[in-house]
Amino acid sequence: MAEAAEYQGPSPSPARRWLRRTGAVLAGVPLLAGLLQLPAAAPAEAASSGSVSVSLDSLGPSAPTDGDTLTVSGTVTNKGKQPVTDAHVGLRVGALLNTRASIDGIAQHPDDLQGGTGPEVGGKYVEKFAKLAPGVAQHFSISVPVDKLDLGEDGVYEFGVSLSGKTSAQSWDQVLGIQRTFLPWQSSEADTKTKTTFLWPLLSAVHMTARTGAGEQQTPVFLNDDLAKELAPGGRLAQMVNLGKDLDVTWVVDPDLLASVDAMASGTYRLQGEGDTSTPGSKENQALAKQWLSDLQKAVTGKEVVALPFADPDLASLAHNGTSVTGSLSHLKDATDVATLTVKTVLHVTPSTDFAWPVNGAVDPSIVKVATSAGADRVIARSDSLQDTAALTYTPSAARPVGGGTTAVVADARLSTAFEGDLTKAGSATLAVQRFLAQSLEVNAQTDQQRSIVVAPQRLPTAAQAQAMAAAAKALQGGTWSQSQALTSAAKDKPDPSATTRIPSTSAYPSSLRRQELPRTAFEQVALTQDKLDNFQVILSKQSRVVTPFGRAINREMSTSWRGRSAEADSYRSDVETWLDGLADRVKLIEKSETKLSGRSATIPVTVQNNLVQPVGHLVLRLTSTMPTRLKIHGKAYWEQPVEVSGGHSQSVKFTTSANANGRVTVIAQLFTQDGQEYGDSVSFDVKVTEVTPTVMLVIGGGVLLLVLAGFRMYTQRKRASARQAGDDDPGTDGEGTDEPGNPEAPGDRLTEESGSASGADGPEQASDPAPDTAPENADPSGTGERVDR
Repeated sequence: MAEAAEYQGPSPSPARRWLRRTGAVLAGVPLLAGLLQLPAAAPAEAASSGSVSVSLDSLGPSAPTDGDTLTVSGTVTNKGKQPVTDAHVGLRVGALLNTRASIDGIAQHPDDLQGGTGPEVGGKYVEKFAKLAPGVAQHFSISVPVDKLDLGEDGVYEFGVSLSGKTSAQSWDQVLGIQRTFLPWQSSEADTKTKTTFLWPLLSAVHMTARTGAGEQQTPVFLNDDLAKELAPGGRLAQMVNLGKDLDVTWVVDPDLLASVDAMASGTYRLQGEGDTSTPGSKENQALAKQWLSDLQKAVTGKEVVALPFADPDLASLAHNGTSVTGSLSHLKDATDVATLTVKTVLHVTPSTDFAWPVNGAVDPSIVKVATSAGADRVIARSDSLQDTAALTYTPSAARPVGGGTTAVVADARLSTAFEGDLTKAGSATLAVQRFLAQSLEVNAQTDQQRSIVVAPQRLPTAAQAQAMAAAAKALQGGTWSQSQALTSAAKDKPDPSATTRIPSTSAYPSSLRRQELPRTAFEQVALTQDKLDNFQVILSKQSRVVTPFGRAINREMSTSWRGRSAEADSYRSDVETWLDGLADRVKLIEKSETKLSGRSATIPVTVQNNLVQPVGHLVLRLTSTMPTRLKIHGKAYWEQPVEVSGGHSQSVKFTTSANANGRVTVIAQLFTQDGQEYGDSVSFDVKVTEVTPTVMLVIGGGVLLLVLAGFRMYTQRKRASARQAGDDDPGTDGEGTDEPGNPEAPGDRLTEESGSASGADGPEQASDPAPDTAPENADPSGTGERVDR
């Protein structure tokens, strides 16, 4: 090589030199022309990147077979500033795709002009447009027999719809826009079909409050009328039932939704207003609820129904933030227990309650532990959480034993997330359906071994998403490579020995999901509300009237539907607690002013008011003296009496008190439940003792008695002195006169004698002496019926 480089050879002749120069000039002409065209190339480059938008609004059949005619329709819109002339829409069939990853790659850039979808089918299978004005959409529809597409072996083909035309900047025919999708091709029945389980979620947000009317019917109160909108024709829930009734799917229902619709349909319902006010719901919405329930009962007949715990509790939030709060797990057990009864009552079918469904199928050890704590031994996970670590060349079956008798039913992530996003536009929905079917066919083509695949879409699909889901499920169950299977059967299938069974660590839980969880404070508030409910219900004669609505409201406080709506969740919990406080406060003690005791002992009444419609009992009223040395209740520092009060009435409870000294004493009245828990606020009032005590009375009585005795002595001494003076004035009389026979006593003499004898100051007191005019003081205690000033 070096020698050749160094050897220059002989000098060329003049003729050869002229030929070389001429060739160089001619070779430079195209280059110069290209340079001259550079400024004009920019518009052409912009046009080649997609100056025309192509929307594929429908493609049917979605999975054609031999003998079918494929019909494609949609719109093309010129997004550029220059009109497109000599335009036409054509169909293109690309290469056979052999992996699920290659399908993902195309789906990420469906309008990329650089993809090279394949040659145009051409011929008469095009639609032409003389001109596409800027900003104007044009509709197209092309039908082509499948045998004209030159499809080869079975599998997934890249399929494109392109718009070709000319612009003033580039006057040659070129592709100005394209929409790439997939064409699943299984010309005949597959030798081995994938068993596919499609979950059909029938869930909603929280709609009912804890409030009910006071009458026997306990009219339910709803947060708003959003549920009626979902039940109305065209609404999300109406679509789910109407679309699902013709599909071979597993219905996954939230019993709370059924209970809410049933409450709306059963009678009058009300809508929450400001404060404690509410307004009646419409009769039309009640009719909607009745019709929806009737349609649902028909739709689930003969189908598998899986019931989640009541109100679909957020298992991840409970596992990460609630287990450290006492009583939180008991709410999950309660929600599971009530699920079966609710579904049986409303739908007249017996559901399976063996399944737990964490948000997005994301699991970690704590979530699995919580999920199975209420009795569910099967957890619906997702393959992007429970990822296979082995280098598998195929998608394994859904069932995975994860230890402790628990089975993780792993849904396929690609299939489960195929219908997320905005699918309100027909083009977006069509692409979602084709991608789903392509992934499903590719799974079936991976191996000859039959597997069970589960599809677990988002919990709350929109009406548009539900329509796309239904289109995919219908195409799948009518296709040639899949057969339907119930969720229970999928969970029982033999696990793949090569599939992972290792639950990811807690640190692997997605941070995006963790940020949406209910905080610990939410579970603390739930626990506080439950404590208040426990304290309140023991006094009620009809506990179910309060326990049932508040128990279900507490379940709703833990609902998965609060994710992303923390403010609404806080408001709901606060409203439940406030309403419970208000009901409990309707049983209370009446405030009491100062009481005056005008006697040594008296009866003090304390009034208990019951503004509930039902009787209350199992209460104890305790009256306590803060100064028992001065004032005692029934002879003690405090006294208790049982209390029962009819609904809408008040009851006075009387306490006997005794005072030992004058003055003011504060007493405290407090209600207690029979288990010793304080109930409601206490009432304090003063008792003022205004009558002297027995000791003082004895002292005063003794003084009065001494005065009386002294006066009596002075009186007797004066009488004796008068008698002596009378004897000195009558000397013929010796002592007392005697009665002699024959000398009858004159009446006047007898009277004089008696008078003289009675008035003798020194003589003994006679039986005829007058009684004292002052009776001795009565020291006995006063009766209990003495007046009490209140």
